Amino acid sequence: CPAKKPVLFEREAVSSLGYLVKELNLAARRIASIAESRGGFVVTSESRQLGGHGGGKPSEVVTVELRVPSAGFDAVIAEILSAGGQVVEEKKTGQDVTEEYIDLEARIRTQKELEAQFLVIMKSANKVSDALEVQTELSNVRTEIERLEGRRRFLENQTSLSTIKVTLQPPASLVGASTSGFFHGLGRAIGNGVDTAADITLALI
Repeated sequence: CPAKKPVLFEREAVSSLGYLVKELNLAARRIASIAESRGGFVVTSESRQLGGHGGGKPSEVVTVELRVPSAGFDAVIAEILSAGGQVVEEKKTGQDVTEEYIDLEARIRTQKELEAQFLVIMKSANKVSDALEVQTELSNVRTEIERLEGRRRFLENQTSLSTIKVTLQPPASLVGASTSGFFHGLGRAIGNGVDTAADITLALI
């Protein structure tokens, strides 16, 4: 019975998941805990400040990148979505690498057969120059085998784990602190108009 091959489907299934939450650090820890409970781990977690120009209050943004087993990917996404907060962006992508994987296996077999042939020729070489020439070709073949096997290991890693990137930011303030908006300008204009009317009344008196 032939060995069962892994499912060759590279699932970088959520390249972008945006959330609006009030407690960024708490949400980031909750997401990390969800990934770890499913056998995953946090690749990176970073916080940065946005805005703050012109006297405005800066806004903090936290980005968390996770790697989770592909078999439990859907469960991790479901838990993250049910953890609270408002989803403002979700993008899913996937790439089928089956064809490339099969091609790699075929090329590796071909290179190993060529390596075996060079080894036979090496044993029967009578001249030093012939042996050196075969040794050079053999070295090139082995280098190619290592390169192909490295690519195959990379694909196997990508198919066994999925990447989830979550961006957290606080909800935007609808009413508030801006001193340069339309309503602020309107209020200031009305205030100036009242002051001017008062000045004219005082002058007439």
